[in-house]
Formats: sequence, structure tokens, C-alpha cells
Amino acid sequence: MNKLLLLTYMAGAAGMLTSCEHKDLCYDHNHAVKVNVVFDWSNAPDADPASMVLYMFDAATGSDPLRYIFSGKDGGPITLPFGTYSGLCMNSDDTDWACLCNPDDVDGFEIMTADAEELTAYSIGTRSIPRASGTESERMAATPGMLWSNRQDNIELPVTATEKTITLYPEEVVCHYTVDILDVENLTYLHGTEIDGTISGMSEGYLHGQNRPADEHVTMPFTLHADDEARTLHAEFLTFGESASTEPAHMLTVYMYLTDGSKWYYTFDVTGQVRSAADPHHVHITVSGLKLPKPLSTGGGFITDVDDWQTQQIDLDM
Repeated sequence: MNKLLLLTYMAGAAGMLTSCEHKDLCYDHNHAVKVNVVFDWSNAPDADPASMVLYMFDAATGSDPLRYIFSGKDGGPITLPFGTYSGLCMNSDDTDWACLCNPDDVDGFEIMTADAEELTAYSIGTRSIPRASGTESERMAATPGMLWSNRQDNIELPVTATEKTITLYPEEVVCHYTVDILDVENLTYLHGTEIDGTISGMSEGYLHGQNRPADEHVTMPFTLHADDEARTLHAEFLTFGESASTEPAHMLTVYMYLTDGSKWYYTFDVTGQVRSAADPHHVHITVSGLKLPKPLSTGGGFITDVDDWQTQQIDLDM
């Protein structure tokens, strides 16, 4: 399925995760077997999704997968026609952000996010903001929500079977990113208590069947919270991690208005911090020594257009 069509089909795709429709099954005991589905959370003991979805792909026929929704995280009984299957499971709660790509292909099944049309803190259209050098062609994509997933192959349901237990082991597949900008000078001149940020070179999605991030890379926006007393800016958000097959630079850009209405953006190359993270699923980016300019006046009006951005690229000491 074409990805561009899927992005325009976001509402319908998200509905696939939350609805309870699947192909009609044959419940004749001469053709089907009772199956007890168990989700074992030993790989994610703190997970507590409100519901789960299971896709069962017939390995022999390659037909459209059968889909089952389970309330809670434990699983439950289903009925399946005899055959050999590959199973893909994921949480189906809080997935309004999700766009599905190739959900009928066990190897190509990808979950991704739609375009990010606007930055949150200042309500600036993403098509209008300046971009870090070299990242202008990347799609601006929304950050994902929480996601657990697992695939099991060679699930055999022979005609001699009368009952079967299938166990899947969901694990967290998204990555937690934190950004801390420390020792910020003149933070009191910032307009508001939140500013916008973006990070480039992130994977556009997650390939469930291949258990890896997708190849294409995008820029993802997030919001930083200012603490005047501590002189810091802090953000926490989720990503799909780094692209699997390419090595794009990771440029951190922050956008801000000052109290005189002037607009500034600062760019930091944080590629080294991302790639050298001890745990790629928990990446902590730290920037220190950002110095904001003093406004020409502290009583000026707030300017809402995005012309005449003032910029500075800051090299980090590694």
C-alpha cells in the first residue's frame, strides 16, 4: 500500500487498531481449533496496556490476516482454522497517533505517524519554520505513543489438534528520548514557559514483522519546558529510534520567542550523543551553556509571524 495514501488514511488506519472487526471464521469443529492466546509480559514487566490486538497470518495461503482484539493485557480464547501461522501482536489502546502501512504483509507491516503540521508551544506551522542545514528534505513527522510488539512464527494448528495455547512475548519497541539544556543565560527573557524543539534523523516508523526501525528518516518535533530558577530547558518524548540502514545526522533545533517579539532558533549537532548512547532505547541528550540575547526592550508586543528568524549554530564540546 502506498505510504502517501496511508498518511491521508490516518483516521481509518487508527480505527483498525481500535475496532473489533475481522474476517468471518469457520467455527465448524471439523475445520477449526480452539486456541488460548497468552501474552507473557516478562520482557516488559511494567507494561499495562488496556487492550491488545493479534494478527494471524496464514503462512500457506498468504491471505489477509485474521485480527482479534483482547480487552486487557492477558489474552484469551479464540477459534482458528487449521493451518500454520505467523502471529503479530501489539497494544491497541491509545493508538490514535498510529498509521498502518502494509498490514496484510507480515514482513512489511509498519506502524508510523502522520505529518506534524504545527509546533505545539507557539502554534507555528512546520512548513514555515527554518530547518537545520541538511535536514530540509526530511518529512516533519509526529512523535509516536507507547508501543509494545512481538512476532511468533511456525504456529502449527494441525487437523488433529483439539486445543492449542499460543504464547507471545510483547516488548517495548519505541525509544525514550530526554533533552536537557543546562546553564541557560537570560532565560527570564523567554516569552512563555515552553518552547519548541525538533530532532532530525529519526526513523519514520517501526517494522513489526522485522523487529526493527524503518529505513526512512524524518524530523520529529517536541516541547521543552523552561525552569527559570534552575536555568534549564527539559523535554521527554518517544521516537522509533535511529533509522535502521542509514546514518543521517541528528540535529537538535530549538525555536523561541523573546519578550521583545524577536524570534531565535539554535541548532546543535547531537549525532555523537545519540549514536553513543549506552541504551539506544533510552537516549539522554545534554546541551550546556546556551546564552540567549537580551531583548531590545522587555515590554514589546508578541509577534506572531515567522519572518526574520535569527539563528545560531552551536558546536558542542564532546
